[in-house]
Amino acid sequence: MHHGVHKEGALLQRAGAAFRRVNKGYSPPEEHDLAGHLGALVAFGVYTAGWGTAVCLRRDVLQDRHRPLDLVLTAAAVFRLGRLLSKGSVTSPLRAPFTRYEGAAGPAEVKESPRGGRIRSTVGELATCPFCLSVWLTTTFAGAHQLWPRATRTVTEAVAALAMADAMQLGYDCLLQKNSGSD
Repeated sequence: MHHGVHKEGALLQRAGAAFRRVNKGYSPPEEHDLAGHLGALVAFGVYTAGWGTAVCLRRDVLQDRHRPLDLVLTAAAVFRLGRLLSKGSVTSPLRAPFTRYEGAAGPAEVKESPRGGRIRSTVGELATCPFCLSVWLTTTFAGAHQLWPRATRTVTEAVAALAMADAMQLGYDCLLQKNSGSD
């Protein structure tokens, strides 16, 4: 057994050395650190496997497909939640341990940059990226639709309605600005 542990340790050392070479050749660490992103990929894999396991363990008959309207509403909900979580001024306390405030970025949104060491800055990068959060949110909605379809549909519809209301608010503001500029 001791010999097997030694082999595993040597294999891990070689894999680590190979990863460091790839990382160094890819980009200077201060510009883009692959190790943090590798950690995020592993975390996402574990998260997705958790949802997959929960769905597989369910004893009821699962949905084999979403209704087309569910797809549209889920996309709107993921968009709105992604923006709210990654850019919303009201959600900045959630990102504050991982980011630095830079200024206002639009209606009720802020611009922030990641800060801290490898893990902290990777979380900050993910937390300020609506595209990155959309992957996690889509996985969440997909799993939740399988496990709790009625409750998830209710939440999805509510958040999609919020996205549509925001679009109307922004459209109305644009009309007011256009009309006030034509006087």
